[in-house]
Amino acid sequence: MAERAPRRPAPGPGPSAGTGPRRVRRASLRSRITVAAVLAVALTLGVFALVFALVQQAVLADAPRQAASADVDRAVSALAIGSTPSVAVAGETDGSLVVVTDASGRVLAVGGDDDLADVASSIASSGSGDRVSLDGDEFVVEREDVGVESTATPTPAASTPTPTPTPTGDDDDDADADSGSGGSRSDDGEADDDATSSADDATPVPTRVVTTGYGVVAARSLEEASAASSASLVTLGVAIPVALLVLGVTTWLVVGRALRPVESMRREVDTVTAQSLSHRLPDPGGGDEIARLARTLNGMLDRLDSSATAQRRFVGDASHELKTPLATIRQHAEVALLHPGSIDGAALAGTVLGEEARLTALVQGLLVLARADEGALGVTRRPVDLDDLVVSETARLRGVARPDGRGPLAVDATAVGPARVDGDEGLLGQVVHNLVANAARHADARVAVALVERDGGVVLTVDDDGAGVAEADCERVFDRFVRLDEARARDAGGSGLGLAIVREIVRVHGGAVSVTASPLGGARFVVHLPAGPA
Repeated sequence: MAERAPRRPAPGPGPSAGTGPRRVRRASLRSRITVAAVLAVALTLGVFALVFALVQQAVLADAPRQAASADVDRAVSALAIGSTPSVAVAGETDGSLVVVTDASGRVLAVGGDDDLADVASSIASSGSGDRVSLDGDEFVVEREDVGVESTATPTPAASTPTPTPTPTGDDDDDADADSGSGGSRSDDGEADDDATSSADDATPVPTRVVTTGYGVVAARSLEEASAASSASLVTLGVAIPVALLVLGVTTWLVVGRALRPVESMRREVDTVTAQSLSHRLPDPGGGDEIARLARTLNGMLDRLDSSATAQRRFVGDASHELKTPLATIRQHAEVALLHPGSIDGAALAGTVLGEEARLTALVQGLLVLARADEGALGVTRRPVDLDDLVVSETARLRGVARPDGRGPLAVDATAVGPARVDGDEGLLGQVVHNLVANAARHADARVAVALVERDGGVVLTVDDDGAGVAEADCERVFDRFVRLDEARARDAGGSGLGLAIVREIVRVHGGAVSVTASPLGGARFVVHLPAGPA
């Protein structure tokens, strides 16, 4: 049986696609600003159009409703004064309909547009505020139910006349006799009085109040309101897209014009390299964001240029400082090899040890400055009695002879008082050593050291009676590899790193160092440090 070939794995994404975050391609700032502006305005106009349509529809529909209410009031007033329903709804108005119904809802009279009379019954039961469709159009309805009072008088029943008796002959004789005797006048008067009294005592006819219930319904067409609202919506539907298009084009052009100087600056900064840090961007002038950006970038280039220049000078000075002791050691070693009898072993060992000590001090100073530049000086803070360090250093200086052979210096430490700071004892000891050694190197005969606690801080003062420091060099003296006396021999003048190390150590301890003129005639170095716990 033939062996089956191994199955190949399906092709998959490369290593770059499987691991690591994918880089999302984003649109340009110009495009994003344009899209954001258009979307914001579109949302605003959309909300405005919606609110406008609702308000306009309510306002336009209010006029037909008021007209329908007026029709109802007019019909009700006519009915109240006794007009018939037909008279109350009389009058023809286009787009209106007025209906009067009785209490049972039966249509009694119809007025308004004759074309709508056939559909009057469809609104007989509608209420106020209802909207109905009549003959294909929308109408708004107003309604009022009223009761009209009227007076009804009942008809009285007819009276039955009393028959009059026919007189006879005897009666005539009696009448004649009565009249002859005068008694007939009294009888006639009494009859007249009785008739008058009967008329006065007759009962009045009663009346009755009748209330008739009517329902008055009026409708007005909303056709004009709907037409006006539709026209407004069509206008907004055309105007808003045009406005958004104009806004988008305008924003695109304006943002492009505003970002054009930024793009120009980007291209110029992109050409800057370590060899061309002296290049500067043109300042457009003014106080806007573009001008401030140009000045900020130029300031950054200035700092980078200064840093690069200082770094190159530092490397050159360090190389030169390291080269000198190495050259001295090499020279003495070559002489000892070529001429063994010209130099003894003790002299050669002393020279090598001296140059080795100088190299060690230089390398240690360079390491301290390098760590300070990286922010990794490694300060271990704990309470330190600074007066002990000062007293120890001045005591050592009293027994050391000056390089010129004129004997030891006069060291005054009577002004040293107790002072405690919170910091690194080794680094603070290096500060005291460098300041005292610098004063001893430049003094003629006297060095004075003072230490005092004042205003929540510690002040260390080191004075000498040497040549002092010119006012123009008070800041430059703390730079690296700076020697104000260029004619001084390097072994006498030091490496130029002592004061730079002092400034960095004092800075990381939260203090400051400065140089002024000394009352002794030379230079005074003053160190301010925050006081530690008592």
